[in-house]
Amino acid sequence: MSFTFRPVDPLADALVLHSWVSQEYARFWGMVGSVEQDVVEEYSKIAASAHHRAFLGLDDGAPAFLMERYRPESSPLADVYDVQPGDVGMHLLVSPPSGDPRPGYTTAVMQSVMTELFADPATRRVVVEPDARNHKIHVLNQKVGFRPHGVVTLPAVDPAEDHKQALLSFCTREDFLATLTPILAAPATASRGEFQ
Repeated sequence: MSFTFRPVDPLADALVLHSWVSQEYARFWGMVGSVEQDVVEEYSKIAASAHHRAFLGLDDGAPAFLMERYRPESSPLADVYDVQPGDVGMHLLVSPPSGDPRPGYTTAVMQSVMTELFADPATRRVVVEPDARNHKIHVLNQKVGFRPHGVVTLPAVDPAEDHKQALLSFCTREDFLATLTPILAAPATASRGEFQ
C-alpha cells in the first residue's frame, strides 16, 4: 500500500465517486439516490469553497478513498461546539472492496488520512461528526485516537431525513501519535504548508 492524495476533479472523478456514494454501504454519505450529475454539482461547490476541500486518495495510483477536510468554524459544527484554533474537520469514504478482503486496509487508510491532516503544523485537532448509527466508523475512529464528545444534532445529509444525529469526536495530534508504532509516527510529525 502506497497512499497519495490529489484534489478531486469534479468532472473527471464524478464517475468513480458516483460508483461509491450511490451504493448502500455509503448510505451515511447521503447520496445513495444520486445521479452522476449530482456528484459533479456537489464537488464543484466544494472546489469553489474557501473552507472545504475534497481529495481523492490513491493506492499505488488507483482511486481508493475520498477524504474531505473543512473548517469547522465555517460549517454547521460552529453552532454545536466551541471551535478551537487548529481544529480541522474531516470526512472519509473508502471505496467498496474489490477482490479478497485485505485485513487492516481501512485502518491503514485512516492512518494515512490522519498523517496527511497532521502534516500541517497548524492542525491541532481533527474533528469528525459521523452519523451516530454508523458504528463501523466509530470503531475505526477510536483506533486512531478519536475520543467521543457526545451526540449533536446537525442538518440532514440524507434528503429523506429532517436532521442528522452525529457523534462529535475529537483527535489531538498526541492522541493520534499514541496509537502508532514509532516507525509510523515519524511521518506524522513532519511539517508541510498550512491549509489554504
